[in-house]
Amino acid sequence: MKLYLSVDMEGITGLPDSTYVDSDKLNYERSRRIMTQETNYVIESAFANQVEEVIVNDSHSKMNNLLIDELHPETQLITGDVKPYSMMQGLDSSFTGAMFIGYHARAAQRGVMSHSMIFAVRNFFIDDTAVGELGLNAYVAGYYGVPVIMVAGDDCAAQEAEALIPNIITAPVKETISRSSVKSLTPKKAGELLTQRVKEALHNSPNVQPLVPPDHPTLRIEFMNYGQAEWANLMPGTEIEPNSTIVKFQAKDILEAYQAMLVMTELAMRTTFS
Repeated sequence: MKLYLSVDMEGITGLPDSTYVDSDKLNYERSRRIMTQETNYVIESAFANQVEEVIVNDSHSKMNNLLIDELHPETQLITGDVKPYSMMQGLDSSFTGAMFIGYHARAAQRGVMSHSMIFAVRNFFIDDTAVGELGLNAYVAGYYGVPVIMVAGDDCAAQEAEALIPNIITAPVKETISRSSVKSLTPKKAGELLTQRVKEALHNSPNVQPLVPPDHPTLRIEFMNYGQAEWANLMPGTEIEPNSTIVKFQAKDILEAYQAMLVMTELAMRTTFS
């Protein structure tokens, strides 16, 4: 059995706000250690339950957060920026299943540090389905026939996963109080939960189907302001929907939609407010 781990940071145990997930802020180095430890709990449980190979993709910000010298020695780490498929880099049809660790809820929804890729985004849509990072990434996995069998993060991310993927196992390591405050398990207790839920997820994996994307999806991104939409619209093949901040792109498949999202959000971040 071959397992793929996409590891984000906002949903990691005990992290309540941006001072923990921004590499320029005071709590970041502590968070890297907790993130690495949390990933190790998942890896160790996977190897203890018949998984033979684990690939870890660092999926937060510049994607160089996990401490490779402290990571389980039998895994391999995908790290650094720029990656053609970002949070899903390295995934293909050879994997038995995928797990999303440290995930958060989508933009404009309740949840700890909820957002979708960048803070300029209010909504992503694949055809008419509103999704966040979790949903988009699950669709990419589904393109390859790989089911997402477990999601760990805050309680709102767990609820989002359960609504999107029938029979999925979730591991909520912290409870949302507000977008920047939590009631959290300690890292040790979170490790115990993750160890058990990974075991459950691997045994339950035959009951989880891949989230298969549409054959020719329409990607629609709703931005916070019109300037962001204007920047995103510089990408060839896009159009701004009338009287809105929604930019639309007709993709040949979900992989093209995913890369279009990456380009459009990078462009949108160039917007200034002066």
